[in-house]
Amino acid sequence: MTTQLSPTERSTVRRGAHRASTDRADLHATLDAGLICHLAMVVDGSPRVLPTGYGRLDDTLYLHGSSGARSLREADEVCASVTVVDGVVYSRSMMHHSMNYRSAVIHGRARHVTDPGERWEALRVITEHLAPGSWDHARQPNKKELAATAVIALDLAEASVKIRTGGPGDDAEDIEANEAWAGVLPLHRTWGDPVPAADLVSDLPVPEHVLRRG
Repeated sequence: MTTQLSPTERSTVRRGAHRASTDRADLHATLDAGLICHLAMVVDGSPRVLPTGYGRLDDTLYLHGSSGARSLREADEVCASVTVVDGVVYSRSMMHHSMNYRSAVIHGRARHVTDPGERWEALRVITEHLAPGSWDHARQPNKKELAATAVIALDLAEASVKIRTGGPGDDAEDIEANEAWAGVLPLHRTWGDPVPAADLVSDLPVPEHVLRRG
């Protein structure tokens, strides 16, 4: 059985409501497919949006940044968004051009993670989301690095998901006129060949977890 989202006033999708999903599994899948999160907050009365890496563990979104960043230290009510573009939709009319996408928006109060065990797990989750297999391969954080890193958690209780799939939604008269090509140009994300660091001391082989990602 799937767990449904319970929209609040600010997480209720109104524009393009037919594209909204209430299935929590779609929220998880969208977050798991993305790489960059945009975190919005208000600092000194002005809006601020920060792009950052993230990771999901069950129904918690973890984000991290510099402990010296005031915006992250003072983060309270925030909004996070993740978007995955799957294709560009070409229509017969300019006004019907669109994109196929998956988009998640999460509202909530940022929880500053101070428990050492949870901080460690949060950093592992963030690392494994970006670069699977790296947590057990590379050197793990030392005390100085941990002190320089802030971690916040955002509960996924208040969230919305929108998904667009399929072809163009042209007007009947434009379809009948048959004067312009219409369709979808899919966007496929692929990884290139690994490029070794220029300062590698010896000719170390590319690890399996990197090759699998490619």
